[in-house]
Amino acid sequence: MSIDGMAIPPLSTSHKTKPAKALSIDDMIETYIGATGAVQLLKAVVVAFAWAFDAQQVFISIFTDAEPRWHCVRNSTNSSCSVVTTSPCTLPPGTWAWDRPAETSVVSEWALKCAGPALSSLPASSFFAGCLAGGFMLTTLADSLLGRKKMLLLSLVSMSIAGVLTALAPNVWAYAALRFVAGFARSMIGTCTLVLSTELVGKRWRDMVSVAAFVCFTVGFASLPALAYALREASWRSMYLWTSVPCLFYALLLFFLAQESPRWLLVRGRTQDAVETLQQIASLNGSSTATNMYVLDGCTMDKDAATSGGGGGGVFSTLQTMWERPWALRRLTVIMVAGFGVGMVYFGMPLSVGNLGSNLYLSVTYNALAELPSAMLSWLLIARFNRRTSVVALAVTAAACSLACVAIPENATAARMAAELLSFFATCTAYDVILIYSIELFPTSVRNSAVGLVRQAMVLGGVAAPVLIAFGREWSFWSFGVFGLAIGCSGLFATSLPETKGRTMSDTMEEEDEVEEAEESNRAAVSSCAGTAAAKNADSDLV
Repeated sequence: MSIDGMAIPPLSTSHKTKPAKALSIDDMIETYIGATGAVQLLKAVVVAFAWAFDAQQVFISIFTDAEPRWHCVRNSTNSSCSVVTTSPCTLPPGTWAWDRPAETSVVSEWALKCAGPALSSLPASSFFAGCLAGGFMLTTLADSLLGRKKMLLLSLVSMSIAGVLTALAPNVWAYAALRFVAGFARSMIGTCTLVLSTELVGKRWRDMVSVAAFVCFTVGFASLPALAYALREASWRSMYLWTSVPCLFYALLLFFLAQESPRWLLVRGRTQDAVETLQQIASLNGSSTATNMYVLDGCTMDKDAATSGGGGGGVFSTLQTMWERPWALRRLTVIMVAGFGVGMVYFGMPLSVGNLGSNLYLSVTYNALAELPSAMLSWLLIARFNRRTSVVALAVTAAACSLACVAIPENATAARMAAELLSFFATCTAYDVILIYSIELFPTSVRNSAVGLVRQAMVLGGVAAPVLIAFGREWSFWSFGVFGLAIGCSGLFATSLPETKGRTMSDTMEEEDEVEEAEESNRAAVSSCAGTAAAKNADSDLV
């Protein structure tokens, strides 16, 4: 402690003097692990690759639940059969047939085409409902009991087993139930992957690792049309086997390769485990930290402090902590509303490309490839521009393009496809930016929970999307029109969020309380100055 540069002996310290602020966890990690090395960076990217398997399970129903093409049987005596003007549901058996074997899709294998929109959309909606339920029930486990790594491994293994069992489903009801289980299991993969991968590297590399996770998601998404085309004559069950079994081997690799987040260990008061993890990271980065690790005792929080910050005391304590703080509740509500609209379009657009009348494999490939430039644009926006402005601009753009899909005539397939791609491109970018925004809006002690809730708001939009798409086969406004209105209106809510670009992330709720109080004081001072200036101008006008 010092005053005007002069050191004060401990015995002469006045009780009125404020103690020096302890070194923050973020600063300590930056100081004592050194610059992020290539090996540690590679480990973070390997963790981020979990998003590839996540993407496969999210969008696999585009092909397994696709409505196949059909044709009239030539030797049929029914002259009223016409693919253009007739529905096969109105034709007698034997007068029409599927273009491919019935087992290539659940719709043809279980005769769901004539069962109505509710039943045909049930499996996809069940998956997103499982994601929603799992997110709300598991969202705080990664912040409290299990940690980032264990939660990620548990989710990967559970999702893979559910995928293998889905391949054995005997009917649509068992299939929908297993899709619910798969959604429940994968609900925390995206959040844990993003948080763990960014907390394993220094500040300089966080944006890059975040973008790497989005690229991995694109890789998983883009692999689906290639896999579906290779298995186009095989059973839909093969798709689930080819995507689930490799995920089990990846989880085994991650168990031995990945480390637990040192930030989470310190917040939970597990100093010794944090020391060991930081020493491992430092050795990979070529940094020597053995003589400086005692500083951890001065910067980390004890167990009681971690609990008061929302990191312990029960899996729902973090939610209670946020509920008690108006700024946290306001931020969470607004970012979840924005995420709802973005999620509806993000999950719904790829599922609705079959309604455009274009080639399904090419359409999905275009949508998947749109994620790559979207990830690059996300990186540019995160590095150069404000988060709040970016979210609003992207939401408005996506809304305009989605509504254009309704206005463009149905026979203009290329134009509608272009509008759909532009809308999906803007939505993908908004999806990425909102996740980064969510990480920066909340401190370490509740970050995983907050980001998980934002993702669940996005998934809630995905729950409604399959039903809208089923109705949209008759009138496109129910899909593309509703999508445009949802993302446009919800995106405008982001204007009430604080800007986080360039801010240091807080570790506890108490630290963020101080930041929020400082910002409130600044806003009050600005308002007071503006009011004083206006009053002076009014007085001068009177004179």
